[in-house]
Amino acid sequence: MKLHPLLIQAVIHGLTEIFAQGKYADKVIESLLKSNAKWGARDRAFIAESIYEIVRYQRRYWAMAGMNPVYHASALWQIFGLYWVSKGYPLPDWKEFQRSKPADKVSFARLQSQPEIWESYPDWLNEMAKAELGEALWNEEMKALNLPAEVVMRVNTLKTTVAQLQKKLKEESIYTEKIPGYPDALLLTKRINIFRHPLFQAGFFEIQDASSQSVGRFTGVEPGMRVIDACAGAGGKTLHLAALMENKGKIIAMDVEEYKLQELRKRASRAGISIIETRKIESTKTLKRLYDSADCLLLDVPCSGTGVIRRNPDAKWKLSPEFIGEVREKQREILHSYTRMTAREGNVIYATCSILPSENEQQVKSFLNENMAFTLKEARHMLASREGFDGFYMAKMSRNI
Repeated sequence: MKLHPLLIQAVIHGLTEIFAQGKYADKVIESLLKSNAKWGARDRAFIAESIYEIVRYQRRYWAMAGMNPVYHASALWQIFGLYWVSKGYPLPDWKEFQRSKPADKVSFARLQSQPEIWESYPDWLNEMAKAELGEALWNEEMKALNLPAEVVMRVNTLKTTVAQLQKKLKEESIYTEKIPGYPDALLLTKRINIFRHPLFQAGFFEIQDASSQSVGRFTGVEPGMRVIDACAGAGGKTLHLAALMENKGKIIAMDVEEYKLQELRKRASRAGISIIETRKIESTKTLKRLYDSADCLLLDVPCSGTGVIRRNPDAKWKLSPEFIGEVREKQREILHSYTRMTAREGNVIYATCSILPSENEQQVKSFLNENMAFTLKEARHMLASREGFDGFYMAKMSRNI
């Protein structure tokens, strides 16, 4: 494959913004791809894939170069060169690549024997996850979380069926596969910009990972229920709940950010959903007005996001032990203050997209020890290394008194 200087310069520019300026990779790539209308699909794929792969494995490449991370252009050209050679491609005889020589065989073997370097994770996260999951499982999870996330659609069953949507897309040479165990899901066999498709614009499907879809099914909601989604965000799971309820009953979608609720309302309108009411959480009064009212309360709480590193590879470099400590405290606060919105004999579903037991099982155990009115009915911990999709945790607790 022939390299073009302008495309590599775009990659270097993106990496500088991500690492030196702390910007989010997906936003940087989106902005880059909009900056030059002349780039074709192949050019755009090259830029996006190169940036994501170097972000994903940056520690490996810096170690191969024998350098500490320094995010200036000349060093990043070297890192790109190592990335390119590691893919099995030759480098052109350009001055920028003169120092991009892969590690010798002995050094290479040494790097491969250190999973935290080869799979490219910060030392603190490696130690934390190893302590919580065990070394063997964490080593498998490190690899799985480095695999690029596939594109999974959630079919909006209020407008179509899985079979019908699959047929319509096939007629346009867009091929999908059903995923066993995920009744509402279709997996795109080839990555395309599906957001531009008229069927997406008409609300026939959403993009939602299979593990995330499992949360909706796990709640056990039924038509006619009164449901509260108390950490709704932009509403991916809220919309799924409405479809599972056949657009019958009531869903109160809550969040502390109004702009997220505005996006939820747009998505609900597109999906043909009428049972969702949005409420911004202004203070504890917002919660008190809803005490003892929910047949089902979904708490998809803020978390470290360690389960979704596949789709956000820069997240592992932006996380910190301090942030995870703060988010654990927030989770405890939400569990203790929000669960009073559950009606007697109603269910609370606690969910995260984290793989760390300290955010999951341990939070639930601590809550149940201090709140005798609730009992654990079932729990599920999904890992990328086992299911092949995002890492998620969900626990269903029933309120007895």
